[in-house]
Amino acid sequence: MSDRLARTLPAGIDGHITAPEALPESDAEQSLKEPQETENRNLEKKDDIANSTQSSSSSAGRCNGKEEFQYHYLTFDTPLPPPTGISVPRPGQPRAPEQPDLQPYISPFTWRKSRKWVVTMLSCLVTTLSAMAAGAYSPPEQILTEKWKISGVVYNLGISVFSFGFALSPMVLAPFSEINGRRPMLVASGILFTCCAVTDSFAGMLLSRLFLGVGGSTFSSIIGGVLSDVYVTEERNTPMALFSGAVLFGTGFGPMVSSFIVHHISWRWVYYLQTIMSAVVTAMVVVFFKETRGNLLLSRKAQALNQWYEQLEEAGYVGVDMPVLGKDGESERQSQRIRWKVKSDEERESIAKVLAISLYRPFPISIGGIIATFLSIWQEKYVHRLGKISSRPEGRLVFVCVESILMPAGMFWFGWTSFPSIHWIVPCLAIGCVTIGIFSIYLAVFNYLADTYHRYASSALAAQSCCRNLLGGVFPLVVRIMYVNLGYPEASSLLGGIGSLLTIVPWVLVFYGPKIRARSKIASEIMTEDERAG
Repeated sequence: MSDRLARTLPAGIDGHITAPEALPESDAEQSLKEPQETENRNLEKKDDIANSTQSSSSSAGRCNGKEEFQYHYLTFDTPLPPPTGISVPRPGQPRAPEQPDLQPYISPFTWRKSRKWVVTMLSCLVTTLSAMAAGAYSPPEQILTEKWKISGVVYNLGISVFSFGFALSPMVLAPFSEINGRRPMLVASGILFTCCAVTDSFAGMLLSRLFLGVGGSTFSSIIGGVLSDVYVTEERNTPMALFSGAVLFGTGFGPMVSSFIVHHISWRWVYYLQTIMSAVVTAMVVVFFKETRGNLLLSRKAQALNQWYEQLEEAGYVGVDMPVLGKDGESERQSQRIRWKVKSDEERESIAKVLAISLYRPFPISIGGIIATFLSIWQEKYVHRLGKISSRPEGRLVFVCVESILMPAGMFWFGWTSFPSIHWIVPCLAIGCVTIGIFSIYLAVFNYLADTYHRYASSALAAQSCCRNLLGGVFPLVVRIMYVNLGYPEASSLLGGIGSLLTIVPWVLVFYGPKIRARSKIASEIMTEDERAG
């Protein structure tokens, strides 16, 4: 086996995806919790290693450079064994190379608070800049439509193009940030953001808006991961709140500043200001933003240590003093040729696989939504032609009585097919099934409330929207715990079971809906008016 580093660090291992993770932990957080593997168990006695300041070649002998490498997994809290013979060099032996500075590779969780807050503030700045760019496009509309002799509808294509870039690019760029780190993506996006802020034609504006969407989406999609890299779960609420506030602040601040500039200076300064701000923020990112991706820092640490071991061997210092258990159970030190590797490097999928995951996960939901939309339009027209649908609000619930079962059925299907041995398309089809079921329920709720409350429909829909969003805010707090503790099959089955019970609701409304509505003062008044009108 070659001594070169390229042979010592393992490449990524391709494998099947077990299931899409709802809320995965950051790799840095996993690295802190990762247990040492079997071949690395000899490192468990940290006190012995920490006190090892001299070589013990007298007890175990020195390596001659012909031994096989012993591979050990490296974590952020792994104690480093001292090189063999470094304190007692042989006669004529050159001085040992200095150990590399490992401070840049410490866990982001252990950074000083000041360093964490620098990262947080920079993250909020780039998020605000991205949100401002999205909203700053509308105020110059009247001036630019006259300048370029286009309609307002055509001008608004810039918003659509920005949205397309904003929506699609994270599916490609976010996986790259997971593998290559956050900092390169942020710097590249900042440069792109700066270069595309000025144009003098509508075609150039559309192209610029596309790239602005690409650059801005990187800021928004990666920042959540950056904060997860730096803060443990208990500390994450405040930074996430600032991040969310930056999004909303920028969304309102962009149009406000843009409108002021258009009316008091010139429309060009809307984009000049974006250029200046983008350049300043990008420069700040280049200077002050440090890499936060934990597994990448750990890989760099392993690479630096392995290169140092190669330099030591070239200077004649072969091996390191590793603790082993002697026959009497006491800890002894033995010289070994070792190389460090990182578990996440072995478990990482290929870039093609990561991109595939990022792309195929959203598509079942999108395709399911499209199918459900056309199905809902077709089925009502079909039943109307047959003349068998009731004019009462309960007539809207006939289809959902059957189609709602697709939601729990899809949950069971997804939970029990999310295994490496099953092709990824199978759980994706299950997600599509769930989407169709959810769509049918969603549409039925809107139609039923609108038909029941008529002129008060907005208030009724606002009430159900409040309930839906409150539950939507609570469930993310328990989803991760549920899936981690129960597993994908059991957790999905639990949700499927709850969904199965709730499928009784539309049947109850179909049979008892008129009686229930009669108990509502507003609904009963509307029923009476409908009967008189009929």
